[in-house]
Amino acid sequence: MSADQTTLRPSPAWPADEPWHLAMPEGTLYDALARAARERPSHPATVFYGAGMGYAELRDRVDAMAGFLQRACGVKRGDRVMIALQNSPQYIIAYYAVMRADAVIVPVNPMNKSAEVAYLAADSGAQVAIIGSELISVFAPLVGTAISNAVVAQYRDEVPLATPYTLPSCVTEAPSEMPALPGWHSWSSAIERRLQPGTMEAGPDDLMILPYTSGTTGKPKACMHTHRSALFTAVLQARWYKLDRSAVMTGFMPLFHVAGMQGSMNAAIVTGATLLLMARWDKDLLPDLFESHGVTFWNAAPTMIVDVLASAGFRDECFAKLKVLTGGGAAMPTAVAERLKGRFGLDFVEGYGMTETMSPTHLNPMAAPKRQCLGIAVHETHARIIDPESLVELDDNVVGEIVVHGPQVSQGYWNRPQANAEAFIDLGGKRFLRTGDLGYRDAEGYFFAVDRLKRMINVSGFKVWPAEVEAAMYQNGAIRECCIVSAPDGYRGETVKALVVLDETARATTSPDDIIGWARGAMASYKAPRAVVFVESLPRTASNKVNWRLLQDAEWGRTA
Repeated sequence: MSADQTTLRPSPAWPADEPWHLAMPEGTLYDALARAARERPSHPATVFYGAGMGYAELRDRVDAMAGFLQRACGVKRGDRVMIALQNSPQYIIAYYAVMRADAVIVPVNPMNKSAEVAYLAADSGAQVAIIGSELISVFAPLVGTAISNAVVAQYRDEVPLATPYTLPSCVTEAPSEMPALPGWHSWSSAIERRLQPGTMEAGPDDLMILPYTSGTTGKPKACMHTHRSALFTAVLQARWYKLDRSAVMTGFMPLFHVAGMQGSMNAAIVTGATLLLMARWDKDLLPDLFESHGVTFWNAAPTMIVDVLASAGFRDECFAKLKVLTGGGAAMPTAVAERLKGRFGLDFVEGYGMTETMSPTHLNPMAAPKRQCLGIAVHETHARIIDPESLVELDDNVVGEIVVHGPQVSQGYWNRPQANAEAFIDLGGKRFLRTGDLGYRDAEGYFFAVDRLKRMINVSGFKVWPAEVEAAMYQNGAIRECCIVSAPDGYRGETVKALVVLDETARATTSPDDIIGWARGAMASYKAPRAVVFVESLPRTASNKVNWRLLQDAEWGRTA
């Protein structure tokens, strides 16, 4: 059988009742929100620590914020707008408002520091930001220079005064005072102005979002996704998981990340379902939240599930209505998977995707999932295993690089022609993305991950790029040289470790804890090394580069 016959059609494991071509609704994700608002205006779209918001109210607030962006902040079609918010109703409003304003969403990890945000603003060209009040100090150095306007939201505004739930600090702490300077705007006053946006002009093939990922150069790159590719993976997941309007879905995965954005937020919107939000992860709230709201769909990283099952307050009744348990980013431990199946009859349905693919290219069939498996290629998606050097397609059960082609694949990297040339290849007249991940396909069409070509550390599903961390570490004058590697971590799967050569002048006065503490203030916490080891020197290759591969292999070899 030829390569095209085996790879350009559904897997042998493709669900018998599911068409290969995905029937898509007309328009954009905003149109899906508008339909839900018309058809079920009072049905709760979001629930946030006990407060519900109906679909009509959600759409009205989206339109009000879109009007403010256009008429008060000068946002025009194609302009980029940064969103730096915790999971909250405000995040969803901001996301859809930028879309409604014909602008382009730039999601920002709210753990980022000022220097990281400044880079994203400069690279994307975004001059407007919508932020949480806890980030005022992070954005203050940028407003009036790199950023012209910042809209500041307070999460407490969306929580009932008498909520029975323990609230995270980002909700309860008194926010920093908003600067009384031009360019700063209160979220509540922006909504209250009820400015009407102009007619939405953006269509399915217009740029909608620029989520950032990184490469081995260490500089984050923005993936260009259209309204069409974002709608595709939202509709795809709603169909795959057989979601309906009675679904109660979790919004616990970060919404700035494509896994939570598409598998939770946007899949809920296209379904017209209810999204249960949590601003910060708190395993102890899960039992009460699941029982009181009857959660049917949980999109989770494996570490979240391990947390909850070990929680003192966990009880079997929590999962009484749970039908779908899905996630990715890290392998689910076999023992936990067996416990879920034996005790609750639940399969953990793993998937695989990238920021470059707006989430899934692979999902396990609901009726026949395999453990620690990426799944099969989803609707209209072609996946191959190729030799990374010759680019020749490989047979079943032979390890090579995973490459993918489909409607969800990014249009390319924003202003990165060289990166585009390296990431995309033509195979048989189709444009494939090189994922940089090594794996194999079995005879049934299931894909399995083995290793990575790219130098990347996976910390509970968050990507950490060593070169980016190294560049930040060199800002510390005590560090003469460093190499970042991944280290095994029983909870996170991997963690960040730094091998550091100290400057002579700092050796007597600097400890590993000093470096760790400094790093946590210089970069997002998941990027900061959790372990620092001082060494006399670092090994080098023949071309005089630090031999990170040797150090990486040694780190994992010691624990094999």
